[in-house]
Amino acid sequence: MTAFTVRLPDETARDLDQLAQKMDRSRAYLATKAIEDYVSRESWQLAEIEAGIAEVDKGEFAEPAEVARVIAKFMAPLRST
Repeated sequence: MTAFTVRLPDETARDLDQLAQKMDRSRAYLATKAIEDYVSRESWQLAEIEAGIAEVDKGEFAEPAEVARVIAKFMAPLRST
């Protein structure tokens, strides 16, 4: 396991300490979870963006009718409310 130092604004460090105390966890545990979640989410998003760019590079575009169907699918629930 690697250890490193992170500088936080005082208010954020206080909030982290309060949260850790309420959850009966260490500051390090919560920071580790937050970083793991962030890395996972950002990695997924970047992979999706890269996949989309690869599709564009291969000339794989949605046809206008297909785009219209997808938009209509998501707009219909909004109209019924």
